[in-house]
Amino acid sequence: MSHGSWPARAITVTLGAMAIAACLAVAIVKPHAQQPAAPVRVAVETDAGSITMEIDLAHAPVTAANFLKYVDGGFYEGGRFHRTVTMDNQPTNKVKIEVIQAAASAGREKEYFPPIALERTSVTGLSHVDGAVSMARDGPDTARDEFFICIGPQPALDFGGARNPDGQGFAVFGRVVSGMDIVRKIQMSPAEGQRLTPPVRIVRVRRAP
Repeated sequence: MSHGSWPARAITVTLGAMAIAACLAVAIVKPHAQQPAAPVRVAVETDAGSITMEIDLAHAPVTAANFLKYVDGGFYEGGRFHRTVTMDNQPTNKVKIEVIQAAASAGREKEYFPPIALERTSVTGLSHVDGAVSMARDGPDTARDEFFICIGPQPALDFGGARNPDGQGFAVFGRVVSGMDIVRKIQMSPAEGQRLTPPVRIVRVRRAP
């Protein structure tokens, strides 16, 4: 072996070892776990005052994303809180609840998005606590624009609860973080049965900082 060939071979071996080490390093690096979606705050401005809600994209992604489509599209401008449910105005219901319910602008109904799949609380892990924001519906997988806010805990609205005959519950997708005084003010507004008279107008709903 000549003296001139040794450094070249050494370099080749060294480079080969470095390449193997690099491959091993890449192989053992684990990919970063996907971060859960951050909650989105939404300000609801009404003629009765403002309510701030936190929308839970991490636990109720389908319902939350649907709601935010209506928010971003301006569908709730000109909408209204039209229903109040109190302990005194549901005489035929064995299981009583307390909520207020809102809807998007009726003038844009033809533009509403298709109904969404029901995200059951047994799957999301969310529940109808005081201030919970949830989707109104008829049968399962029929929710579109209408939502309601709970006044006090309402476990009868969770999956398996007795309020709805089908037992599937309703889809919680957020909570009120400020403005529960306005929620209660709306609940106590003049009403005929459960129908607010007049409805409380929604001025604007927008994403908040």
